[in-house]
Amino acid sequence: MKPNEKNMAVLILAAGASTRMGEIKQLLPWKKTTLLNHTIAQVKEISKSVFLVLGANMEKIKPTVFNYNIIYNSNWESGMGTSITTGIAQIEKEGNFDSVLILLADQPLLTADYYKKMILSYNKLESKIVATAYENKNGVPAIFDISLFKELKTLNKDYGARSLIQKYSESVKSINPDGKAIDIDTPEVYKQLIKI
Repeated sequence: MKPNEKNMAVLILAAGASTRMGEIKQLLPWKKTTLLNHTIAQVKEISKSVFLVLGANMEKIKPTVFNYNIIYNSNWESGMGTSITTGIAQIEKEGNFDSVLILLADQPLLTADYYKKMILSYNKLESKIVATAYENKNGVPAIFDISLFKELKTLNKDYGARSLIQKYSESVKSINPDGKAIDIDTPEVYKQLIKI
């Protein structure tokens, strides 16, 4: 079975201002590239349809990424939900996708292999959502079926897709990230992960 057997779009959320980091998180060095470009490189292995939502610092970030469907969220200050809403609306205009993998730009320990595992699980199951398991909840990265696009477009707060995952919790398939779903939100976390 091919990793992307179904017509799946990938939506990378990278519109935040990185206030806790104190500098532009998307441009932080990671291996031989930046945090954002590392994430893009991982998802390039699973889909040709990669969409990137930018907001804060777009003028500095945009020149560092090439040949991608860049979506500008002018309402980025209102939270992650607005980036999902903006992204899904554009994805619907761009093609006939039957699902979307939504992920963050600041979880560099998650690799293409993890995303392939999620996609294979989604392709095999009837679940409308395949999400990442955290200690007390499920969250993104997560795959959503097209039947949920309408609801994804109604998100308008900072909790992102979490409310939708909770709403359908009984039918969500959880994937264990083996401790690798760590967000880089502070300089301390960044320094710790760089050492790994």
